[in-house]
Amino acid sequence: MKKLISAVVVLSLFMSFVCVPKLRAEELVLTREAKPASEYTIQVNSAFYSLLDFEDTSEYENAVRGLIDAPASLTLTDADGKLIWSQDAYSFLDDYEKAPDTANPSLWENTKNNHVYGLFEVTKGIYQVRGYDMANLTVVKGDTGWIVFDATMCVETAQAAMALIEKNLGDYPVKAVVISHPHADHFGGIAGIMTAEEAADASLPIHEQIASGKIPIIVPEGFAEHAISENIYAGKAMTRRAIYQYGVLLTPGVTGKLAQGIGMGQSTGTVTYIAPTYEIKRTGETIEIDGVTMEFQLTPGTEAPAEMNTWLPDFEALWMAENCTGTLHNLYTLRGAAVRDGAAWAKYITEAITLYGEKAKVVFQSHNWPHWGRENLIEYLENTAAVYKFINDQTLTYINQGYTSDEISNMISLPEALEKVWYTRQYYGTVSHNSKAVYQKYMGWYDANPVNLNPLTPTESAKKWVEYLGDVDKVLKMAKTDFDRGEYRWVAEITNVLVYADPENESARLLCADALEQLGYQAESGPWRNAYLTAALELRYGNQAENASLQKGGGIVLQMTPQMIFDYMGILMDKKAMADQDFTINVTLSDLKQQHVLHVKNGVLLVYENTRRENADASVTCPKNALLYILQGNVRALDGVPMEGNTELISLLAQSMNQVPVQGQVPFNIIEP
Repeated sequence: MKKLISAVVVLSLFMSFVCVPKLRAEELVLTREAKPASEYTIQVNSAFYSLLDFEDTSEYENAVRGLIDAPASLTLTDADGKLIWSQDAYSFLDDYEKAPDTANPSLWENTKNNHVYGLFEVTKGIYQVRGYDMANLTVVKGDTGWIVFDATMCVETAQAAMALIEKNLGDYPVKAVVISHPHADHFGGIAGIMTAEEAADASLPIHEQIASGKIPIIVPEGFAEHAISENIYAGKAMTRRAIYQYGVLLTPGVTGKLAQGIGMGQSTGTVTYIAPTYEIKRTGETIEIDGVTMEFQLTPGTEAPAEMNTWLPDFEALWMAENCTGTLHNLYTLRGAAVRDGAAWAKYITEAITLYGEKAKVVFQSHNWPHWGRENLIEYLENTAAVYKFINDQTLTYINQGYTSDEISNMISLPEALEKVWYTRQYYGTVSHNSKAVYQKYMGWYDANPVNLNPLTPTESAKKWVEYLGDVDKVLKMAKTDFDRGEYRWVAEITNVLVYADPENESARLLCADALEQLGYQAESGPWRNAYLTAALELRYGNQAENASLQKGGGIVLQMTPQMIFDYMGILMDKKAMADQDFTINVTLSDLKQQHVLHVKNGVLLVYENTRRENADASVTCPKNALLYILQGNVRALDGVPMEGNTELISLLAQSMNQVPVQGQVPFNIIEP
């Protein structure tokens, strides 16, 4: 009888957990619609008026200084008529004398500054088109033509920028292109400036490239490797995550997308790539092109793995690439990338001060606006260096005191003097997540607590949490009470646990969305705002990845080296399906006169360079780019290519390239399982 009673009790508890209807969203007054700012969000945002000096308009004055021309309306479309860039979408900024309650006032000011667009004079002979894309297009006037610094992200935006330059300054030929670093928003528009046929011969020394009349493309050492690998190896994951970071799904507006520090967002046109013709390999290297002298400073491991500043002595102007901008930048970017070195970043800025600071009259860069005057620009450089050095050093101090990444990110804050500087505010990067980057760089993911060595997956953990919590409806009611108290971080956390345990729990989804939305309204960082609001959108309406307007292109794939292609094969290969295989393939690349051996061994693709095996199971001879057919699983496209041995193994390898699609995006979930 006792056993029967116990069984009934257990069953009743189980039934109460499983079968009782979920608390309906209407009972908690939850809807899908965007909400206004809560009283707590209004309080958080209002506090910024006491924190910062809104009477100081120096950054806005820098943003508008030197304006030569700007169209009254700026919307750009691609060849198919698709909108790829719009400043008109932000015209609502003019409707408000001060920030609306749903926007952090500091981010609102940065958005107004980034909304300033057009053609600007930096100094006589140096001009920038700003606000035509996330990055600037800069031209330096030589004796007969332009030296172009960075090319924006898309062909269409680069063409529009060059058209504005030609309209106002004359139609001159491009004599050289300098690309500061290998992020797509700096090289993707290059085909809007020049054609591949116009590029100089990369096999020639730089002086012969210049003399040839063709266009040298000058980049820092390691540019090509990083431009390709960052966009390919983890490209699918980065693309999906970038939808959150850049607010691709959001509509600009007071409850939607604002600026993100380095610009208004990414253009969504055609991304291109033309291989560089010359690499700068040492600081101090000097090149003269069309009467323009350029001295380069390499800054590897700062904002990009390969990056360089440029000193233009004839103009007393210092180009700082993306090492200085109008915002605190990222030591870790939310879309995903290798972490950056805050100490090195600071070191290269102070090196630039030592080398050029006393000679420069203007500092300008690939995002945002210049800073003029020797005293002002040195202060600008020093303050920027100081924030990265502080985040690096203070994080290490806390690490050595035993604090973990999450603890440090909640403890760390800039010194008061640096905290009040407009151009080091947290519009793009944040002190919080940058400190986590420092922790990751030095300590990795593990916080030394053995409980965290091998945790459950988020879904498994969430289901156990719900099992232990027991009454989900009670949890939701408590969470709603906490929401009404303004405890949005906690409410988002606990309701997201409920979503991971049961993605169909509409009340949990909508309450989590409401909490994230308020966090978005409070965020000073544009990417944080975008991430919070995009998550809220997908909780309310489901995965929206298929609705994202993304860049098109793909020419960068053709620039992969053989080793990169083979590495990518290892990523795409179905390792479980190939776990029992053990075979080798000789690959001879006829156009490059290279030989490689591929060894498929128990689901691993091993690559041997500069060798050939006489006893290989199969052999294939083809041009390098024919390997892309194997990547796409299309071995039939290799018909007519010389093959020997057990050619079915080549087909087997191609068929196994099925874990990640080469074309298109992978629309995995982010805010739910």
